Amino acid sequence: MKLWKGRFQKEPDPKTNDFNSSISVDSRMARQDILGSVAHAKMLGEQGIIAPEESEKLQAGLLDILRDIESGTLPIDPDAEDIHTFVEGELTARLGDTGKRLHTARSRNDQVALDARLYLRDVCGELVPQLRALIRVLARRALEHADAVMPGYTHMQRAQPVTFGHHLLAYCEMLLRDVSRFEDAQKRMDVLPLGAGALAGTTYPLDRQRTAELLGFSQVSRNSLDAVSDRDFCAELAFCAALTMTHLSRLCEELVLWCSWEFRFIELDDAFCTGSSIMPQKKNPDLAELIRGKSGRVFGDLMGILTMLKGLPLAYNKDMQEDKEAVFDALDTLKLCLTPLIPMLETLTVRREALRAAAAGGFINATDCADYLVAQKGVPFRDAYRITGELVARCIQLGETLETLPLAEYQALCPLFDEGVYSAIDLDRCVAGRTAVGGPAPDNVRREARRVLDELEESA
Repeated sequence: MKLWKGRFQKEPDPKTNDFNSSISVDSRMARQDILGSVAHAKMLGEQGIIAPEESEKLQAGLLDILRDIESGTLPIDPDAEDIHTFVEGELTARLGDTGKRLHTARSRNDQVALDARLYLRDVCGELVPQLRALIRVLARRALEHADAVMPGYTHMQRAQPVTFGHHLLAYCEMLLRDVSRFEDAQKRMDVLPLGAGALAGTTYPLDRQRTAELLGFSQVSRNSLDAVSDRDFCAELAFCAALTMTHLSRLCEELVLWCSWEFRFIELDDAFCTGSSIMPQKKNPDLAELIRGKSGRVFGDLMGILTMLKGLPLAYNKDMQEDKEAVFDALDTLKLCLTPLIPMLETLTVRREALRAAAAGGFINATDCADYLVAQKGVPFRDAYRITGELVARCIQLGETLETLPLAEYQALCPLFDEGVYSAIDLDRCVAGRTAVGGPAPDNVRREARRVLDELEESA
């Protein structure tokens, strides 16, 4: 069935049908399409646009179709042009002329805009709890390892002491922002487009507020042209997914590094690794690598949507059919990546002794040594910085660390040094002293981890 064939004198070329069809992509919106139509039919009856008894027949018929689709007794026809055509055709086959009244005061343009919003609202309702579950795991592991000293890095060089828990909490902060972005995007998506028609509204006395109420929208669109051509919500959700994938990719990059023999900071559970077909010793972090790799796919989805939209005149254009495949893929991919990542983080083993050894061997307490000269001996910071740099060079020359370097070597460079320097550069004390808000002191980490867990509990 073609909803538009009255104008045409001949059937379209089969290749045109295949190229034009979107059923393979939009069939997943069957539930949302039907529920949107139920609300539309109810409003038409309440407004007297169609007879109340016909409105009731339409609603019952649509719900019967939904039950049949979801039970598997009614397969979706892959040759249908789109899900809207399929549902309306099936409804008409069952109800006759009554089924033909469903599309009164409606276009596929405002219908598909509605379906996409309803579907993406449901997807976000599944995705955000997944993100919260990931944050919860990270916060719990942070609490567990709040005092596990490790080197913090800049430029991939050991820089200053932090803790493993503090490091994990950095990802909690990123992901909490991601959750907030998804929630904000949902607020902007919470607008009913139905009633905009093809582009110029309709002369029927619609009650759009009633339709919005039935479908759970807080407001209705204020401009019919914008309502049918707006795909900001697709682009915004794709961006949210892309930025979240950026954060997951960064985390997975660190997991890959940390479980290498060069670091050995963690060990991933066997269930989340694979082996080699030729090298029997290998234990490869393939899942983390795949998540890192799939970020590029989601970035491509975002660029596809933006590029598709950038040159479109108002109002609806067929180009917009490309929106759904891209945003669906972006959100599908993000959900797919979260599924193994959560248990992978739950089950990984933290090798605290390796973390501590790396912290001890990289002069990451050099800043604390300089601060000792400033705070305890009154040395200007720039002079203290130079002296400490010379001390590090001397340690490297002698094969020592700042902790093992004899006091005589310290005093040869600056006679103000005394035994107190060893206490000042103790790694545990270095970390514990960083008590300012946001710092890595273990008590800070515990407090922040509990704060994150409390926020998640409150938002559940």
